[in-house]
Amino acid sequence: MSIAIVGAGAIGGYLGVRLAHAGEDVTFVARSNAAAIQADGMRLIEEDGTEIHARTFKAVRSMAEAGPHEIVLLTLKAQQVGPIAADLHHLIGPDTVVVTMQNGIPWWYFSGGHGGEYAGTQLETADPGGTIARHLDAKHVVGSVVYPASVLTDPTTVTVIEGNRFGLGELDGAKSERVLALSQRLAKAGFRAPVTSDIRAEIWLKLWGNLSFNPISALSHATLEDICRFPETRQLAADMMGEAQTIANKLGVTFKLGIDKRIAGAEKVGAHKTSMLQDVEAGRGIELEALVGSVIELGRLTGTPTPHIGALYALLRLLSQSLERARGRLAIQSA
Repeated sequence: MSIAIVGAGAIGGYLGVRLAHAGEDVTFVARSNAAAIQADGMRLIEEDGTEIHARTFKAVRSMAEAGPHEIVLLTLKAQQVGPIAADLHHLIGPDTVVVTMQNGIPWWYFSGGHGGEYAGTQLETADPGGTIARHLDAKHVVGSVVYPASVLTDPTTVTVIEGNRFGLGELDGAKSERVLALSQRLAKAGFRAPVTSDIRAEIWLKLWGNLSFNPISALSHATLEDICRFPETRQLAADMMGEAQTIANKLGVTFKLGIDKRIAGAEKVGAHKTSMLQDVEAGRGIELEALVGSVIELGRLTGTPTPHIGALYALLRLLSQSLERARGRLAIQSA
């Protein structure tokens, strides 16, 4: 299968190197590092320190240059998808599968057979102005939940921190031929890619931690274990999760574990900096709307108060605005 990967960052690079190494026809669409990748290939440093150096792929700067592919992996951050949505048609043919690999509530949440009283509802926080929906038909979409943690240490090197699992699911819950074939391709490349009949429930399970630990971490500059072991922030995370759980339940989603177990699981990860904290320290844009704003919007939609989530959201919006205005970054350094 021909596979286009839009975004050659930490996750896109991880997928691309392994898929190319497994013999897949891979094309990276990467505006900033395409030339370096085309010239030098891309290196992947695995958890155990082993290295894969792949060169058997193309790297281009534009989707028009890439052309149609059978599979498109969208590995950009949530806030980066809207600005490139108008160009996606260059990659998409009649049977192309587009795999959305963003954190948070996706733009297609109420599309593709969700049903219920909110069917067809557009979430402004997930898709401002409906830009993505206008340019990407949900019939092409397979949802995904990204679990691995990795970092782009230079333009052509990805280092894996932990994990190799990518949950997959059709929007209507079907175990279709295309989603099963995609799962097999990823498995061949060494990934765990289970297919679920309820991708929205899996999205909520990951989001449950992201919407609480990411904001607290970004504001306090604390690691996961620090947040979970400090009584006040542990309780704050639990309160935020409780608000989100009420919303999810109203949308028909049931969580398979309790809040205490979810927090305990985060604590076991150890001294890990969340992606949002890493972005604040690096001066990059944060996934605020996808991870936090979208939950508040769903709270309004379902008539669910979100006082704790809303307070963290307000603080993070102001911090994000201040960092953007100053073109700065914020990190704690030793005195």
